[in-house]
Amino acid sequence: MKSMMTWLFEPDRDFVLASRLFIRALGLIYFAAFTSLALQIAGLSGPDGILPFQDLLDYRLQHEGAAAWWRMPNLFWLNSSDWMLRGVAWLGSFLSLLLLVGRCQRPILILLFILYLSLYHAGQIFLNFQWDTLLLESGFLAIFLTSGPNRLLVFMFHWLLFRLRFMSGVSKLSSGDEAWSSLTTLKYYFETQPLPHVGSWYFHHLPEWMLTGGTVLALFSELIVPFFIFLPRPFRLFAAGVTILMQTLIIASSNHNFINLLTIVLCLFLLDDRFLHKWLPWLSRFGKSNDSAPAAPLPALERGLLAVVSPLIIVSSLTVFAWSNFHWSAPRPLAKITGYTNGFGLGLDYHVFPTMQVQQQVLEIQGSDDGKHWKTYTFRYKPGALDQAPRFIVPHQPRLDWMIWFVPSQARWNKEWFNGFMDALLRGSPTVLALLKDNPFPERPPRYLRVPAWEYHFTTPQQRKASGNWWTRKYLGLFPHVPRRYP
Repeated sequence: MKSMMTWLFEPDRDFVLASRLFIRALGLIYFAAFTSLALQIAGLSGPDGILPFQDLLDYRLQHEGAAAWWRMPNLFWLNSSDWMLRGVAWLGSFLSLLLLVGRCQRPILILLFILYLSLYHAGQIFLNFQWDTLLLESGFLAIFLTSGPNRLLVFMFHWLLFRLRFMSGVSKLSSGDEAWSSLTTLKYYFETQPLPHVGSWYFHHLPEWMLTGGTVLALFSELIVPFFIFLPRPFRLFAAGVTILMQTLIIASSNHNFINLLTIVLCLFLLDDRFLHKWLPWLSRFGKSNDSAPAAPLPALERGLLAVVSPLIIVSSLTVFAWSNFHWSAPRPLAKITGYTNGFGLGLDYHVFPTMQVQQQVLEIQGSDDGKHWKTYTFRYKPGALDQAPRFIVPHQPRLDWMIWFVPSQARWNKEWFNGFMDALLRGSPTVLALLKDNPFPERPPRYLRVPAWEYHFTTPQQRKASGNWWTRKYLGLFPHVPRRYP
């Protein structure tokens, strides 16, 4: 009888085409992520940016010594200048295209993981999101996939997709959020999300019974369907269908960068080769590779690494999940191991929209030279002009526009970066101003800044027909002297 370890590392011929397609699709998603960051990272984390990364590196090195290198692994320990930050991002974009066309897959995947991990740390709070760690763990596992799928590796992809879906569902229940428990979430979601697009306006005006049904479907798809991933093939196919449907609906109604596309791509490990060949035969040509189909067992070194890393990811993800949802404190050795694993972007938990905002509070940034006449800084994507149609920008992730949505909650963790942003405007930082649509003070920066706060609502179909506006708004006062948005 074969040992369990031997069985786990046997090639899984049900997912050969799926694996090749996954790597190609991952190259496309990497390209979107790197290119999006290349246009922003200097303004976010450069020496004259909102949160200069070098300041954090100096602090960590001073307080942790050489251990900081391992706790925050990144290339910018060597150099964190604007050109280095941008260069890493643009190099990632270039390598992603090579991966997309099937060139040198293993070394490129290793480099892509290192490059994105470096940017993940450099971005600090601006990259502290679940789609970034989802991409990191997907990219890390894909390194092993270049030798062909095996049972353990396919399970790890299943485990990743399961965590993304199920943990997000549990977080909605454990948060105690009234909108989820009363099934009224979608009454608010399309209007109050960080960056709505045109589809959001139309979804917002669906009949109430459809919005309630959509909330039920969302909870069903996150709390029940994920368990089908580990059941026999018909259940897996059902799980794939429901998950892909949900991601498609989210893309049609929301700007959520590349996370929904990556979730759909992860479903390839539910849609096995038999399904792909039968129902999507045209995909076969995109899955071709210069290498022959994997027949040999995984090399010993790769087996060893995967055998070590897989339990680390599983244990770390369960530890973080227990802490974030049930406030369970892990024993010190386990917490330390989890911390190191998480430092590489691996083994984290997921909690997509655990609470639902019921108010779209929009902050406007204004500057003045005399304190009497004020000019407005225009953002590229967040709600602003009432007659401007919300833009569809998937898979782009405008980090500043996204993060400013969190500021009205007046949580302490927003103050450092928001103050850094305001300081950058007062000194006229070119890299930070480049993140905005326009600069109303091209000659010299203003002497004063203020932040009016507005409550935005979508117009009704009748209001839009009469005025052409997509939004209405009500003045709340000057931030932060306004009611705190909760949550």
